Amino acid sequence: MVLSIVKDTIKEIASMKFRKILIQGASLAMIVGSALMIWKTLMVLTMSDSPVVVVLTGSMEPLYYRGDILFLYNREEKITTGDVVVYQNGEQEIPIVHRVIAVQEKEDNEYYILTKGDNNFSDDRGLYSPPKLWIHKKDVLGKVKGYLPYLGMVTIILNDYPTVKYVVLGLMGLFVLIAKDPQS
Repeated sequence: MVLSIVKDTIKEIASMKFRKILIQGASLAMIVGSALMIWKTLMVLTMSDSPVVVVLTGSMEPLYYRGDILFLYNREEKITTGDVVVYQNGEQEIPIVHRVIAVQEKEDNEYYILTKGDNNFSDDRGLYSPPKLWIHKKDVLGKVKGYLPYLGMVTIILNDYPTVKYVVLGLMGLFVLIAKDPQS
């Protein structure tokens, strides 16, 4: 059954005309381009390099759970104690979502921030890149302004199980290639 579907799909792709394959490829490129434009627009509107993040750990439970999608905003707002922020820790790729527990204001509108996960026993000084004991405002990607519960589990599954990611990407590409053109 599955083998015959695969054979039929291969026959259909092989029988496609070059022009149809080119049109299908252009359609795929437009979808990817649209997604990138939406992302870049969100970056400009929120002034954040990462306007949407997925919670990857349970350090902020019970407020945010693993798999929640967070929406960030970083427009020159003052960060105060109690705010939940997402910050980039030095060279690490994955941003951290934690609550601000202390703020030290300096001259020239510069201030330093100390954070802690709601579900953690101690502050984040052990997480900061040595010799840092505080993070700077420039390290903050944004304040959390909203969230969608558990919708980010798809991202976590795709990252935790790379095989699933490749199967999903392959199927998406295959569906774009064999999609029926309404004009034909």
